[in-house]
Amino acid sequence: MKTYENLVEKTKDTKEVFAGKMLHAYDDTIILPNGKEATREYVKHIGAVAIVPITDAGDVVIERQYRYPVADVVTEIPAGKLDSPDEDRLLAAKRELKEETGITAEKWIDLGEYHPASAYSTEKITLYMAQGLHRGEQKLDEDEFLNIEEIPLTDLVDQVLDGTITDGKTQVALLKAAEKLGVIRKQSK
Repeated sequence: MKTYENLVEKTKDTKEVFAGKMLHAYDDTIILPNGKEATREYVKHIGAVAIVPITDAGDVVIERQYRYPVADVVTEIPAGKLDSPDEDRLLAAKRELKEETGITAEKWIDLGEYHPASAYSTEKITLYMAQGLHRGEQKLDEDEFLNIEEIPLTDLVDQVLDGTITDGKTQVALLKAAEKLGVIRKQSK
């Protein structure tokens, strides 16, 4: 098996081929580690946050929302895009949780970052767990329609593992939250 000391690809030329409200698509010419040229098509995304809100009873506040690209209602944790690339991610998470569910939280735990499609997108989602929840009023966007439910974390872990929950950020965040809370344990080597 051949290994490369340097795996970095260098940009020779970049061309924006689509500029949307949320996404920008590019077609770049790059220099490979072996010196040859190739192209890379990718999407720039401003970034996002996602939250696992855990009730005192151990339930998770989840959303069911129709997602047009997959033509289905998807089970997800509350999430949303940043307002700007330099927006404080914790403040964005607090805003999104309150807007989508009406919930505020006393305790916030950083669960790390997640790249949902690193082969073709710059999107980075920062994952959080929120505890000490307080109910309030939703403030959904005009074009946002979703149902909120509370489901035991153990049931959601089962749904991740059996393939019922297919949303990537939701899978990763639920499993991280479950491990952090001792619902599932890390496998020792």
